[in-house]
Amino acid sequence: MAVRSVVLHRVRVPFVEPFRISNGVVAEKEAILIELTTSGGIVGWGEASPMSGSFYSAATPDSSWTALRERLVPTLLSAGGIVAGKFYDLLREQPADPFAKAGIEGALWDVEANTQQRALHELFGIERRPVPSGVAIGIFETIDELIERVRRYVSDGYQRVKIKIQPGWDVEPVAVVRARFPQLPLMVDANAAYTLDDLNVFLALERFQLLMIEQPLAANAIEEAGELQAHLTTPLCADESAESLTELAQLIKHSAARIVNIKVQRVGGLSEALFMLETACAAGLQCWIGTMPELGIASAQALHLAMHSALAFPTDIEASSRWYVDDVIEPAITIDRSGFIYAAEGPGTGFKVAREKIERYTTTVERFSS
Repeated sequence: MAVRSVVLHRVRVPFVEPFRISNGVVAEKEAILIELTTSGGIVGWGEASPMSGSFYSAATPDSSWTALRERLVPTLLSAGGIVAGKFYDLLREQPADPFAKAGIEGALWDVEANTQQRALHELFGIERRPVPSGVAIGIFETIDELIERVRRYVSDGYQRVKIKIQPGWDVEPVAVVRARFPQLPLMVDANAAYTLDDLNVFLALERFQLLMIEQPLAANAIEEAGELQAHLTTPLCADESAESLTELAQLIKHSAARIVNIKVQRVGGLSEALFMLETACAAGLQCWIGTMPELGIASAQALHLAMHSALAFPTDIEASSRWYVDDVIEPAITIDRSGFIYAAEGPGTGFKVAREKIERYTTTVERFSS
């Protein structure tokens, strides 16, 4: 394909309620939507979607915006003929943050799927299937609030519940949730808030039959995570520690996790996420697809990867209404009463971009042409 123009739309969409984890709290989703048009008039959309304020990573909307407008978009427009499935090689050479890369590559795959009039999952050799969905629940002022949210989302059908924890908000809330919901598939996510000095906390969590403990230690504490895993029967899940194939190799070397949460945005795009999934599975690790979370464009693309038969746990991709007062795709992503998401039928992701909604939430636009 030859790219004729690129438009960057920077948007802000309010959350239904503020979302709090050990790193902070956010009340709106800021993202950069990439609109790509080929010389043949085919349009594709991608999304670069780090959270504001280095919430989950060093990348921010500002850093992704700079990377896109100063490096990645010029690289794309000067590349000439492009093959979507090979562009990741060029992306690897760029110093830009992975969220910006994921947005560019997502738009290219969307163009490719729309050009071929095929569903995105078909381009990756993945068979279509409903995707089981789990819910991520933040930190609240009281345990009663937490219990109310768990009850609500379980009644909505979510197949697995993830509770965010931090020092001082860990064993007690998990104990109460487990007592109220004894059969609930349950996990916790620390977002790197602990150290090996907190071993007793993790030993105390062992009695609650958790699916996993996600990212208990700092992202670079891979050897320490291996030591922690050796003390526990509950599997550790790598998230912030699994940002690249290089880090995945270190996780495998040090037996630092038994499960990997693969996030398309964090690792730099759909191609890299698929490579990581295949590498982790070959090493005997279990995997699932997480989110940052993203708006509907990136969520729908990740949903097609989450159809992969090798994935062992429900995805963190959730209903659009779980997070946002509105979303930028139609129809909105929904789950059924059994906790499954069914991707819309049609080429690409099957979901359509709602341009009037993008315009409603846009704060900045910048246009580029070849």
